Amino acid sequence: MTRQFVFAGFGGQGMLLIGKFLAMACMLDGKHVSWLPSYGPEMRGGTANASVIVSDEPVASPLVDKADAVVAMNLPSLDKFEEHVKPGGVLVINSSIIDRKSTRDDIRVIYCDANKIAEEVGNPKGANVAILGSLMEAMPMCPDEKMAEAIKLELGERKAKFLPGNMKAYEAGKEAARA
Repeated sequence: MTRQFVFAGFGGQGMLLIGKFLAMACMLDGKHVSWLPSYGPEMRGGTANASVIVSDEPVASPLVDKADAVVAMNLPSLDKFEEHVKPGGVLVINSSIIDRKSTRDDIRVIYCDANKIAEEVGNPKGANVAILGSLMEAMPMCPDEKMAEAIKLELGERKAKFLPGNMKAYEAGKEAARA
C-alpha cells in the first residue's frame, strides 16, 4: 500500500505542519514515509505545499505527481492541484474561503468549512487540523491515537498547551466529513 498526498495553501495556513503531522503519525504506526515541503521565499502569505508519501515499503522518491488525496486551503491551490488527484482519489476543499466547486466527477470531493469548524471548537488557528481530520475520515491512514501522539511530538513542550484544541479541531473535522 502506497498513498500520496499534497497539502497546499498560503504560507501561514499550516499546510507544511499538517503534512508533518500525517508523516509522523504514520511513521509512529510503523509505515515508511516521505515529507517534502515546497514554499516561496516569502513564506507567510506566499504559496506553500507539502508532499507526503506513506507506504508499507521504503519510499524511493519524495516527488508526487498524481496524488491519492489533495487538500486545498485556498483558491490558487485548488486551481493548481485539482488535476493532480488520481481518478478515484480524494479532494478536500476549504469551503470557508474557496467559493467554487470542483470540476471533477471522477473523484470524491469533501467541502470542509475548516475555518468555521476551528472557530466553533474554540481554536481559531486550528483550521488546518480540522481539514486534516476531514481528510483522515475520508482516507484513514493511522489510528487517531497515533495522530494525537504525532501532534504532541511535533508541537513540542513549548506548544503542548495547544494539543487539546488541536484534537478538538481534528475530531470536529472528522465529524464534518461524516455529515
